[in-house]
Amino acid sequence: MIDFARYKYLLAGLVALGQTSVLGYMIESRAQILRNGQEVVLQTEPVDPRDLLRGDYVILGYPLSRVSASSIQGEKPAAKGNVSVYVVLAKGNSQTWDFVRASWQPINDASAQQVVILGTTPYYNVAEASAIIPLNFGIERFYVPEGQGKVIEEGQAQKQVQVAVAIDKSGRAQIKSLSLDGKTLYEEPLY
Repeated sequence: MIDFARYKYLLAGLVALGQTSVLGYMIESRAQILRNGQEVVLQTEPVDPRDLLRGDYVILGYPLSRVSASSIQGEKPAAKGNVSVYVVLAKGNSQTWDFVRASWQPINDASAQQVVILGTTPYYNVAEASAIIPLNFGIERFYVPEGQGKVIEEGQAQKQVQVAVAIDKSGRAQIKSLSLDGKTLYEEPLY
């Protein structure tokens, strides 16, 4: 029989090491995208956030967050719940990147001037081709210092807020910086 009291410090150390490893992995995976991901700039649009319990943040909406069902290529997945949608972006006339096309399946034929961002949607089983499909890319919420969200919300209403986003090769995205009228307001640190 094993005497666990004798090994309690060893067991506690192993548990602490495991928890630290998981936390370190989460932080490093985010930093990896920010360090090495392809940077794109997206135009934002206003969304009305109301959540008093989570601190000051702004909700960022993007034109590519709503696409018509007919613009998503490929066979619809049979799975229930959130499903992946792969969106191709290309640099537009200004410095922002724009929607080119979307697919239910991974996209491997994007050109060198294009970037694929991975989104998810719970609304994929739509019969009407004109239906609008909402997409979430994980870059819709940005926390700001207390009391400074109102300026960003007002800027979004005037289409003056842009977000620089790093996208890794698998399509995962992280916000790098937020700009108002061409001036960088916030930059995300790696750690």
